[in-house]
Formats: sequence, structure tokens, C-alpha cells
Amino acid sequence: MSSTPSNAINAGGRSRKKPKSGFWKRQARTWHWVSGAICLIGIILFAVTGITLNHAHQIKTEPSEVEKTMTLSSVVVAAMEDLPTEGTSNELARPVARALERELSVNLKGREVEWTDVDAYISLPRPGGDAWVSIDRASGEVLYVSTSRGAVAYLNDLHKGRNTGAAWRWFLDIFSAACIVFALSGLWLLQIHAGKRSSTWPLVAGGLLIPVILLILFVHR
Repeated sequence: MSSTPSNAINAGGRSRKKPKSGFWKRQARTWHWVSGAICLIGIILFAVTGITLNHAHQIKTEPSEVEKTMTLSSVVVAAMEDLPTEGTSNELARPVARALERELSVNLKGREVEWTDVDAYISLPRPGGDAWVSIDRASGEVLYVSTSRGAVAYLNDLHKGRNTGAAWRWFLDIFSAACIVFALSGLWLLQIHAGKRSSTWPLVAGGLLIPVILLILFVHR
């Protein structure tokens, strides 16, 4: 009766085990491609907006402005009578906020209000633009002005996290962490294959030295 391959292995007193190096190579590739897939679109976006930010003074855009006016009802105006005449508060009175949100299609939740005895002023900055609301406390007249600086300014502000809110700032932190994983797993793969590719470490060193030399020669003079 012929012995099976498993019996032959057992008879020899040895079992074939996959080398540990193969496991770590697979781990490096997995971490690299998964983090790369997650980061791909974001890396392209941030690379493009890095260029547009670097040449912002050369990209000419004409801001567009929208102006709206309205008058609050006497009942709504009365809701502001007991509010401060100076300083700031966290929110408008709810009846006032509801009227403005309904007529102007703006979100005033959590917006700081600057008060004087004459008017109330609310700043509404956003990525790629700005807006503000002014309310006359006596007459209830409202002036709303919204300015947009275009798509490039919008993307640039996303890059900087300017006026984007907490959710986008959290995204930037998580995305940055994923990019670090992508870069370090790439470095790991370079180390694994460096023995067969003699140009690996000279290229890595070049990627470090070029910006350092530029900083020394042209920035810190």
C-alpha cells in the first residue's frame, strides 16, 4: 500500500510550514491596497487643491453676491425686546430664528449673534463663500447678503478645513491617519523588496533630501 504525501511528510518527521516572511508580505500588501483604495479620491482632491492653493493669486474669479430683504412681523419683533442690547449670545430667540430660516433658507442653529441696541448681526461663513444677516430691532427689517467665490475657492477651503464644521474636521483627521497607514505600509513593501531593487533607498533618500535642500537654499536664507 503506497503512502500518501501526508504520510510521507509525517514519516520524515517534518511538516511543511509556510515561511513567516510570506505572512508579513501579505499583510503589507493588504494594508497598503486597502488604505490606498480608501484614500485614493481624497489624495487626488488634496493634490489638486494643493496646486490651486499654491497658485490662488493667479486664479481669477469674480465673486457672486445675492441679497435678500424681508420684514419680520410685529409679534416676532416683540420676541427680541428682552434680548441683550450689547455683547453676544449663542442663538436668536426661536420665533425669530424660525422666521429667518423659513424665508431665507439659512441654518441659524448654534450661530453666534452680535447685539447692539439698534440691530442684531449674525455672521454665516462657509467654505468658498460668506454670508451675514442684519436685523433692525425697531422695524424688524432684515438684510441678508450671501457671497460665493466659486468652486475653486470652495475646494480650497475644504483643503484647509476653513468654516467646514466639526464633521469635516473629524474626516480630515481620519483621512490623515489613513494616509499615514498607506505611506508606512508602502515603506514596509519597499523594505521587503529593496534587496531586489537597488534603486529603492536612493529614491527614498532623494524624496527626503530634495525638500530639505530647497528649504535650506531658498526658504531659510
